[in-house]
Amino acid sequence: MKNENLIKVRRGHNIESVHHVHIAVVNAEGKLLHQLGEVDKKIYARSSMKPLQAIPIVATGAADHYDFSDADLSLCTASHNGEDMHTNRVLSILKRAGLDGTDLKCGTHKPRWEEAYKNLILNHEEVTPLYNNCSGKHAGMLATAKFMNEPIETYYKLDHPVQQRILQTISDVCDYPKNDIEMGVDGCGVPVHGIPLKSLAYGFARLAKPETLGKEMGEYAKRVTKAMAAAPEMVGGTDRFCTDFMRVGEGRFFGKAGAEGVYCIGDMETGLGVSVKVADGNGRAVYPAAMEALVQLGLLTDHQKEELKEYHHPKLKNARDEIIGELIPSFQLNQMTLA
Repeated sequence: MKNENLIKVRRGHNIESVHHVHIAVVNAEGKLLHQLGEVDKKIYARSSMKPLQAIPIVATGAADHYDFSDADLSLCTASHNGEDMHTNRVLSILKRAGLDGTDLKCGTHKPRWEEAYKNLILNHEEVTPLYNNCSGKHAGMLATAKFMNEPIETYYKLDHPVQQRILQTISDVCDYPKNDIEMGVDGCGVPVHGIPLKSLAYGFARLAKPETLGKEMGEYAKRVTKAMAAAPEMVGGTDRFCTDFMRVGEGRFFGKAGAEGVYCIGDMETGLGVSVKVADGNGRAVYPAAMEALVQLGLLTDHQKEELKEYHHPKLKNARDEIIGELIPSFQLNQMTLA
């Protein structure tokens, strides 16, 4: 087992599939404490970068000007379900900034929460960009652009000041050269940022111990992560790992999922950052990997492990809702020798 970096998929008595995972655990001083697989390779953090992308909303003064609550700021870091509590709050943020849903450039997909989608169909209502899981992030970007008197129509483009501030923030927090960040386009149309897995973990470690960022940046970062922990229902929603993990963590942890099998965690008690990447991008393996890492690091209580057990060892079910297999973490984090 010690040479494996796998999440195994068992059906009956047979291992039907495997997912390779890569994990970095870094402290707030930048020391790589544990690793699994490749941690120097650049990955796109996808939506796991949203806590960093939200920092300029605070730093510019936009959050204070538009009276952002913890729930508002938490929603700006979200990949939400599209439940009423999410879409209503997106509209509220936009309204306070003198904007509306037509200003969102995140594109359209059906709500992640099935009940929300059913209600739209039953009420003959249109699926709009409000239901995009990234609409909270976009609302925060729009509010910042409006507050800074910058163009609204192009806020999502890389050369826009909104995106340039975000790029600089990521470079500063992760202590990674801005010119070396690999740029792409995310699913919602805004820039996506590629940095090494260990640099991503370092960024989350510094968010978890914000005094390492300096007084001003530390206060901005602390406001974002505290908001996530205070209003975790905004980050995901019903039956979502981000929400359940932070709720069970009772203010100690913040965590954020990203597409293509990415998950990042900050532990505000130890100052550790944990980043996970599933090599094949399959999201079903990322929560078992994150949970197993937390368990091996000794960061969860027995009660927390029990509350989150369905994410640690998810069951496979057939169409009759019968359990016919499970996902099994099969790895051991490698402890690094510190100089």
